[in-house]
Amino acid sequence: MPTTRTVIATKDAPAAIGPYSQAIRAGGVLYCSGQIALDPATGELVGGDDVSAQTRRVLDNLGALLAAGGASWDSVVKVTIFLADMNDFATVNAIYGERFSAAPPARATVAVAGLPKGVKVEIDAIALAADAT
Repeated sequence: MPTTRTVIATKDAPAAIGPYSQAIRAGGVLYCSGQIALDPATGELVGGDDVSAQTRRVLDNLGALLAAGGASWDSVVKVTIFLADMNDFATVNAIYGERFSAAPPARATVAVAGLPKGVKVEIDAIALAADAT
């Protein structure tokens, strides 16, 4: 059974800072690359050292990818959160919970030694989306 692989790109999320796509839709699944707190218009870091501001920007960027790929917060099935400091877990978790009030997706949260551009949080997602073939 052939499945199309479509690159998803939107100006409403930061451009890729390496050799990867913002998101890929394959069949009915949307795979969103990890998002960090970059302003899509300027490419500059948002929130400075404030994990709350960074988390909100990350989720806004991820939401833009979901929309561009034909998905929504309700169609997300798996999320991975990467934290530079596990002491930020409660803050990030509370803000994350605002996007997933009912039937939240499966999730993993991992502490990492470092993240791109020295950010405090990165989040990726997998969602169900209509195949545009």
